[in-house]
Amino acid sequence: MTRFLVLSCLALGACGPEPPLREGDAERGRLLLRQYGCVSCHRIHGVAGKPGDVGPPLDGIARRVYLAGVLPNTPENMARWIRNPQEYEPRTVMPDMQVGEDQARDMVAYLYTLK
Repeated sequence: MTRFLVLSCLALGACGPEPPLREGDAERGRLLLRQYGCVSCHRIHGVAGKPGDVGPPLDGIARRVYLAGVLPNTPENMARWIRNPQEYEPRTVMPDMQVGEDQARDMVAYLYTLK
């Protein structure tokens, strides 16, 4: 029930005004995706490393309608997902990597270039 309320709140924007996500630094985000080892689970165009196949490929993620099948794909929601995936999908295998707000914003800026 709580998960439903959280997701409904996010989808409808009923949880109060969220400030829009400030624009991030896409190049810094690309480097952070490598630093955090995201490529060990995902294929991410432009990020060095041996891609894993635990998570979905992130190519074209900017065009997807939902993130992880549960969140509408917006920059704000993507940053929230990166920072705390279990809050939105408790059974996800995506780990909480303790990504900071500014770092998530930069990662999102890069991921949104993958159209």
